Amino acid sequence: MSRGSRLALAVSALLSAAIVAAVHIQQRRELERLRSGVVRDLERQNQKKENIRLLEEQIALTKQLVEERDKALMEKRSQQS
Repeated sequence: MSRGSRLALAVSALLSAAIVAAVHIQQRRELERLRSGVVRDLERQNQKKENIRLLEEQIALTKQLVEERDKALMEKRSQQS
């Protein structure tokens, strides 16, 4: 083989290897990005559940506070009468 054809073969082999490596790297990055998206979604769902739990707890505490306040007002009124 002539020197030019060997050089062309080497360049095309190196270019092909570089393209294959680049595609594999790109696929790994995309897979990692997809996995991190799933993890973020799970974290958001857990945070939403925690927020709902806290809201329900606050609602229950507010009801309890209102009941206690109303009871205290009723007792105060009955004592004034």
